[in-house]
Amino acid sequence: MKNAKPDSVLRRLLAFWMCTLMTLACQAALATEVTQLKMERSEEGVYLSASVHFDLPPAVEDALLKGIPMFFVAEADIYRSRWYWYDKRITTATRTMRLAFQPLTRRWRFNVMPGAISVTGLRASFSQNYDNLDDALASIQRFSRWRIADAAEVEPGVRHNVDFRFRLDLSQLPRPFQIGVAGQKDWAITVETNRDLVAEPIRDLSRDLSKEAVKEAEK
Repeated sequence: MKNAKPDSVLRRLLAFWMCTLMTLACQAALATEVTQLKMERSEEGVYLSASVHFDLPPAVEDALLKGIPMFFVAEADIYRSRWYWYDKRITTATRTMRLAFQPLTRRWRFNVMPGAISVTGLRASFSQNYDNLDDALASIQRFSRWRIADAAEVEPGVRHNVDFRFRLDLSQLPRPFQIGVAGQKDWAITVETNRDLVAEPIRDLSRDLSKEAVKEAEK
């Protein structure tokens, strides 16, 4: 057998690397990551702020445009370190977010439900309409001061281990869709992170503004 020509080998290697890079680029585009996680406290409770980055897969967007709502779930566990035993879980919180497209108005409906749907049903604590998908997704990807615990449960100034999870809940899809999307990467929007956080005190902005107003009046 004759040896392959050098230029033929180079072309094959180039084609291989191009396919590899395209595959990695697609995986990176569909990757889900937590870009920010912050815990704060006040007299009323302990709050978590988070930013989750993901690109909405075309298959999910197509299903939304066909009128199928999507449910996203955020979960947080707070653990207290114990040197003599396993860390103690002191609280668990769940937040469910529903996104739906309304064909008649061409608007996007966003609902937030405290807890899991199996416990709270579809009773929303917050609802809002958006004119475009990007703005609606921003409300899902970034949420501020989600109450996850009572103030007494988390010691001030002490580091606590926080488990944070975010996912597209495929179990809420219509049954035919659940069967069709099982195992498909296009529907895998999920991420989990574990961080040691200190609950920072929340500044009383109204008090700060009042002080500034007094200073201005005294000038």
